Amino acid sequence: MSTTINAPSYKEDLKELVSQLTDMLPEDKFAVFNKDAEKLAQIHQSPLAINVKDLAPDFSLPNAKGQAVHLADVLSNGPVVLTFYRGIWCPYCNLHLKLLQQILPEIKNSGANLLAISPMKPDHSASMSESNRLEFEVLSDFENQVAKQYTTVFKNADDPINTMSELGYDFYSFYDEPSAELPISATFVIASDGEVIFAESEGGDYRLRTEPRKILNILETIK
Repeated sequence: MSTTINAPSYKEDLKELVSQLTDMLPEDKFAVFNKDAEKLAQIHQSPLAINVKDLAPDFSLPNAKGQAVHLADVLSNGPVVLTFYRGIWCPYCNLHLKLLQQILPEIKNSGANLLAISPMKPDHSASMSESNRLEFEVLSDFENQVAKQYTTVFKNADDPINTMSELGYDFYSFYDEPSAELPISATFVIASDGEVIFAESEGGDYRLRTEPRKILNILETIK
């Protein structure tokens, strides 16, 4: 029997999240973020920098405790599920990471490990991990140096940054440098030999993410 039977659905949980955000945020503020996502969807339709059968670029990045995590070392223990996200302030990122945490036992049972990467400072990555009760490594990618090898990086627009500020969130406080660059969300599965066997991005619309079920389906093929 497939382990994907009980996999959570991002699409279904997204409906509930959108309903919550609609209730929580002023209509004009929520509209700014939705307009931003729609614009990014038009601009970035094929953001992946690497694809299936490519060799995954190696990297070493600090985790939430500031300790270096080397991709090659993790691959020596089995396949790796790798996902790029924007930050702790992004509700869609939080939702996706929570769902990945839900399928972490299945990921582990397949012999794989999960890594999540954002340009956030390690202390904010630690907050992300604690608030979402994550049991996988959350890595900090200064200046998106690794992200640029896997997906597209773009400058966050002034409108969403200013709207965040109006809502009480200082966008720049989450990062170590002022470029305002963010990675377009993308998820990869890398075989233990370094070959990419799954690569997906839903494009610039950061409200959309890879379904957990897809990840588990791929891992089942390489058990």
